[in-house]
Amino acid sequence: MKAMQVNDYGPASDLTLVDTAKPSINDEQILVQIGASGVNPVDTYIRSGTNNYSASFPHTPGNDGAGTIVELGAKVEGFEVGQRVYFSRNLTGSAAEYAVCLPTHTFALANALSFAEGACLGIPYTTAHRALFGRAHASAGDKVLIHGATGAVGIAAVQLALAAGLDVVASAGTEAGADLLRQQGVEQIIMHNQDGYLAPYQSLDNGFDVIIEMLANHNLDQDLKALAFAGRVAVIGNRGTVEINPRDLMARDAAVMGVALANVKPAELSRIAKAMLPLFEKGVLKPVIRREYALNELAQAHEDVLKSGAQGNLVVVV
Repeated sequence: MKAMQVNDYGPASDLTLVDTAKPSINDEQILVQIGASGVNPVDTYIRSGTNNYSASFPHTPGNDGAGTIVELGAKVEGFEVGQRVYFSRNLTGSAAEYAVCLPTHTFALANALSFAEGACLGIPYTTAHRALFGRAHASAGDKVLIHGATGAVGIAAVQLALAAGLDVVASAGTEAGADLLRQQGVEQIIMHNQDGYLAPYQSLDNGFDVIIEMLANHNLDQDLKALAFAGRVAVIGNRGTVEINPRDLMARDAAVMGVALANVKPAELSRIAKAMLPLFEKGVLKPVIRREYALNELAQAHEDVLKSGAQGNLVVVV
């Protein structure tokens, strides 16, 4: 089969298209023929060995993906050969024609979604759902800021929050990003590249019940000042350190919590997938694909996914 691989930690330009053996499975695994592979920032961290991530070599990138089951282990239950699925973790890398998947991280793909759209679900939508409801315990009527809302996780969080009846404020860095948010149904948009853009919200009376934060090292100190009483910040993304004043938390009985998909147990993953499936089938949730790449263009996708001004998902069509 064809796959994109690297043989050591390094830049995206080291990724090479190779011919390699189709992987085999054991009794507790699933073999999926890949239709599309999702591209997420974490893939670049693993490839480069940064942010405490590591890999074994040769390494095929890609946690997310969607495709068709072509082989089932003898002990695997609840799946069928020929079934369309998506996954949030796999054992061999999804930037390839086939990947070995775990039943605990593989889920039915809604008929309403293409494989390219399915490749956007595993990390972005699962992370957004857990941040909003599993960690920040958002509920209908809560005022929520999706801080950095135009990326893959941000768009997922916007769609989930609107569907759940939250009062959504979303931030963008460009007019094109703001237009995308309006297309998603967001009525309250702030531009996070303007000075003092959070100032109108930095009081107990006008603060947020929940903030979903995509770049904590840049925003967290100001986020804390924009919380309502008992407000919560769920940190999804971070690329450095930040200095905060804990009194901003104390004055509000507020909380900051981390969100990492790797910490989610299989039972919770299953609950999240079941909760989202009917919303995908009905079109309430629908991934926004910014760009599709060919398999041999994965290096460019790895470069693009780290650029600012993201507007949706990046997908490799296999």
